Formats: sequence, C-alpha cells, structure tokens
Amino acid sequence: MADYLPIVLLLVLGVLFAALSLVASRLLGPRKKPSDAKLAPYECGIIPDRDPPQRFPVRFYLVAMIFIIFDIEIVFLYPWAVIYRHDLGTFGLVEVLVFAAAVFVSFLYLVSNGALNWGPAKRLRTALAERTTESTIARVGSGGGPDTPKAA
Repeated sequence: MADYLPIVLLLVLGVLFAALSLVASRLLGPRKKPSDAKLAPYECGIIPDRDPPQRFPVRFYLVAMIFIIFDIEIVFLYPWAVIYRHDLGTFGLVEVLVFAAAVFVSFLYLVSNGALNWGPAKRLRTALAERTTESTIARVGSGGGPDTPKAA
C-alpha cells in the first residue's frame, strides 16, 4: 500500500486543484454576460465600419501541423537510427515502419484538406445536362450555320 501512496496523493492534489480553480473562477469572474460593446472587435482604437473582405485562411495552420509532424518524426527517428544496428533488430525496424505509416497517414489527411493548395480556391462548375439533339438545337438556336442541313 505504501507504493500507491504517492499516486493517491497526486490524484487528490489534482482533484483539489481542479475544484479550487472552478470555485475561484466562479467567485472572481464577472457575474453578468458582457455587453455588445465588449463583444465588438476592437483594434488600435479604430471601430470597424465594415466586415473584413474575406475570412483568414486555415492553410497556414495546416502547413504548421505538417511541420510539427515531420519535426516530431525526425526527433524520434534520430535516436532510433543511432541504436538500430546494436539493440533493436527486426522489432525496431517494424516499430519505425508503423510509426512512419502513422505519420504518412496524417500527412495524407492534411494534404486532402488542402494544406498545400496556396492559390485561390477553385470552384467546381456544375456539369451541363446530358446532351441531346433537342438541347443542342435549343442552345445554338434555329438559325444554324452554313454547314447545317436544311430541315424539310
């Protein structure tokens, strides 16, 4: 039982800290909801008179996530490469392949969400209806061209 005493003590301290934080927040925090003036955007003393032209793109954060993913991969692969030949063997190789696969899947997820598309957003055009003789005649008109056969 003496071995578990530090764990129980840490658990009690964690619960006490969480409870005291919630009580302090309730006692010291504002009692009413903020007004519209407090919720309004404020920058450098200038009150905005119109909405911003576009939303801030999320792509920057996706690129930052890619950087962090590969940075973590390098941090973990370097020690693995140093001790691979001496201690790890086949198990170490399989372990690093599973780790690299997880990193690659996260990279594919970020790329599929447009992390590397920095140009303007491409919008898909709606497909035209199935082309038939009637729809072609309606589009071109009844005038036709010089090569159009005359209807009898």
